[in-house]
Order: sequence, then C-alpha cells, then structure tokens
Amino acid sequence: MYKRVMAFAVFAALVVAGGVAAQGRILDIVANKVIEKYQSASCQQLWEQKSQPKPPEAQKAMQFLRNDPQARTAFINKLAAPIANKMFECGMIP
Repeated sequence: MYKRVMAFAVFAALVVAGGVAAQGRILDIVANKVIEKYQSASCQQLWEQKSQPKPPEAQKAMQFLRNDPQARTAFINKLAAPIANKMFECGMIP
C-alpha cells in the first residue's frame, strides 16, 4: 500500500512539474512574439496600436497574468528591456 501511495505522489509531482514547464514554454513563446512585434513595428504603428482595443486573446492573457504573480514576473522580466528601449526611442516614455 505504501509503495502505491508513493508511486502516486511521484506521478502527481511529475504531472504538476510538466504542466509548469509547459506553461513556461508558452509564456516564452508569447513573450518572444510580443518582443518581435515591438522590434519590427515602426513608431507610428506603435502609436496607432496603442489607441486600439485589445483583441480577446490579449485580454485573456492579461487576465491570466493578473491571476498568476509568478508567471507575470517571469513574463515582465523577459519583456521589460526590449520593449522599454523601443518605447523610449519612439517617445512613448520620457
């Protein structure tokens, strides 16, 4: 009986770890797409996009990041420098 409980606990831990790893890969893919969007866009395009409403997928992603502080921290740490530099170049931040 003890071996079965231990086997189940190990299995459950592996499933959780796999889910966390997959979530991290998804966040990396999304972060890379956002960085690419900012780096390839002109300043005029960024100003125009800023005033447009966000698509439903972006709103869902924002809600996910609001609810998961660890994911939000990892996501922002990856995005901060490239996006801040582009925004500074475009005069979007002082």
